[in-house]
Amino acid sequence: MSRVASVAKDLQETIDVALPKLRAMSDAKASEPRAPGKWSRKQIIGHLIDSASNNHQRFIRAQQTTSLSFPPYEQNHWVASQHYDDRAWSDLVALWHAYNSHLSHVIAQIPDAHLAVPCVIESNNPVTLEFLVADYVVHLRHHLAQVGVV
Repeated sequence: MSRVASVAKDLQETIDVALPKLRAMSDAKASEPRAPGKWSRKQIIGHLIDSASNNHQRFIRAQQTTSLSFPPYEQNHWVASQHYDDRAWSDLVALWHAYNSHLSHVIAQIPDAHLAVPCVIESNNPVTLEFLVADYVVHLRHHLAQVGVV
């Protein structure tokens, strides 16, 4: 079993446990900001879709080279530009689950030989591809806790 196979399994289990809880949430509740000035649950799930998109690129591109630098991710711009509050909750949840299920598959296929590839995001110190993969699941869980499903 590869070093990231357990991360892939953990990701799949996390999203599968969260899915029925997310589906049970009403569109109206998902649209409400969690507090004044905070994102709604729709925006948080939208942010997690953006995270999946950005990390998908990172996970694949880092396997093509011996080191890689990635552009910054301006999360507020991405969320605002995509108007997640205007989307049906069920559509967002379905996209989020499908994309993360695919990422679980992608992660499980990363050869151990590529896990040490240094990756620089924005101007931060380099981290390994293996760190990015593990941190992705930590980040996802953090936001699922904000939504109230983990």
